[in-house]
Amino acid sequence: MTYNERIKPFELESGPDVGTRRLRSNQPILVELIKVLTPHPGGLRRWSVMRAIRKNRESAAHDIPQKFEDEVERTFRQFCADADNAKIRLCAAEDALFYRPKEKAGEVWAIILDRAKTWLDAGPVEVN
Repeated sequence: MTYNERIKPFELESGPDVGTRRLRSNQPILVELIKVLTPHPGGLRRWSVMRAIRKNRESAAHDIPQKFEDEVERTFRQFCADADNAKIRLCAAEDALFYRPKEKAGEVWAIILDRAKTWLDAGPVEVN
């Protein structure tokens, strides 16, 4: 096999399955975000959200990946109504599960309760 045969051009994933794959890979973190933010409809600071999810994982003896906070933040942004970049979002703004309250200073994350409940009721979700 020659070098050129081994090198394949990089192709971006596309098609209807891509969004579904991303959604499935984000599902555990998404469920954790919903569980943490549901009791606080006014929102929580980002730091408090991370601490709560980390604490829940530690008490359940689940592993905490090295890039844990990056994954949580990425998932939040993908389902946030006012994401900085619309390309990041996996859903339309009117279907988003989270938002950043404008009246609060700092990095506060909040949940849109009725949409989150609808999302959880829509499909089988495994909550650990």
